[in-house]
Amino acid sequence: QVQLVESGGGLVQPGGSLRLSCTASGSITSANAMGWYRQAPGKKRELVAQITIGGGTDYADSVKGRFTISRDYGKRTLYLQMNSPRPEDTAVYYCNVRWSALTSWGRGTQVTVSS
Repeated sequence: QVQLVESGGGLVQPGGSLRLSCTASGSITSANAMGWYRQAPGKKRELVAQITIGGGTDYADSVKGRFTISRDYGKRTLYLQMNSPRPEDTAVYYCNVRWSALTSWGRGTQVTVSS
């Protein structure tokens, strides 16, 4: 099974920027979709952004215009560029990759938005 490792989380000030990375231990070129989810304390895990095999993207309304999802097949890496983060974006962010018969999750990386 392909393992996913997130990195890039940490403390960021409101209005700053942060880039999350998710590196896979194996190929992701055949994945149907890849995405970023987040879970804040006391809340359910929610989809933040996803990108399909065809390159189509989808974003949660709360992050549209501020976050950008992208991928690099050569580096086996998924990215989430977070611009102008807000305190309500504070959460553990998880990487997700879906194939036809398999779904993999990373262990998550904490993002805290605070001044």
